[in-house]
Amino acid sequence: MALKYKRILLKLSGEALNGGDKSQIINPDILEQYAKAVKTVVETGCEVAIVIGGGNIFRGAAQKSGIDRSQGDYMGMLATVINGMAIQSALESEGVKTRLLSAIKMEQIAEPFIRRRAIRHLEKGRVVIFGAGTGNPYFSTDSGGALRAVEIGADVLLKGTSVDGVYSDDPRKNPDATKYDEISFDEVIGKGLKVMDMTAFTLCKENKLPIIVFDMNQENNLLRLVEGEKIGTLVK
Repeated sequence: MALKYKRILLKLSGEALNGGDKSQIINPDILEQYAKAVKTVVETGCEVAIVIGGGNIFRGAAQKSGIDRSQGDYMGMLATVINGMAIQSALESEGVKTRLLSAIKMEQIAEPFIRRRAIRHLEKGRVVIFGAGTGNPYFSTDSGGALRAVEIGADVLLKGTSVDGVYSDDPRKNPDATKYDEISFDEVIGKGLKVMDMTAFTLCKENKLPIIVFDMNQENNLLRLVEGEKIGTLVK
């Protein structure tokens, strides 16, 4: 089957790795599930890049601890590298070749981010995991994901969540919330819907990079998306 998307960037939240169980940082079953899902996509010939948040370990924007915002954001960046190492290990256990690239230099565990090198890794069939966000405080991993997706020329940014798309309201709180199958960037802004933070969202809009919000925990959803099946919500 011909692929609809040849190169994708998969954005995952850090919280997804603990499966909603805050008593553990990383759920090994979730990690294995995600690694197997990515492997099936790689086997189709699709080039895959991943950005994962660090909220399961430390969220930089939460300054109630009295930690300076910039310091907190750097701590959050380090958390994304830890998660990146975890997903890298899980993928390699499945026989998938990977490279972990960090926006902050830490040569013992990750390559520094160099755009041309990242693209070359993708062309060679390696899954590229981008860690440490943009390398700057005050930017979320959503922004890091959007930036990297644009830099590598991804065909689409896939935002894997625990919800099956974008709704008019939180479907977990409002049973009457309406799901959108397709929506424009301007409509998302006009309706005040929360898809990604505004910096990330604007970056995608200006560079005409479509976003698909989908349920990552539903079996084979990632593969079906890459093959062109309409799943989740398409923002374009």
